Amino acid sequence: MGERREAGRREVERVQTGVRLEKRLLKVLKAFAELHDLSLGDLLEGIVLHAFEGKAPFGPESRRRIAELKAVYGLDLQASDSHKLVERRRT
Repeated sequence: MGERREAGRREVERVQTGVRLEKRLLKVLKAFAELHDLSLGDLLEGIVLHAFEGKAPFGPESRRRIAELKAVYGLDLQASDSHKLVERRRT
């Protein structure tokens, strides 16, 4: 795992997961991934790898596009909301 392949590419083993995400957040992530012709998994891997190194995953233009998508999908959550989200009770 993690071996180097063809011109800097890395071979990895991926697994399927059943992660639960806030609905509007997922919509923004999927739309952003689509804009860049990425899978949702590829986008999430990139975000996490940047975060693990203390690097910002998005530049100014990407943040502008994300702000537009947040407005479209009504996503009003911020970083300060993380770890404070509770599941809506189903009726």
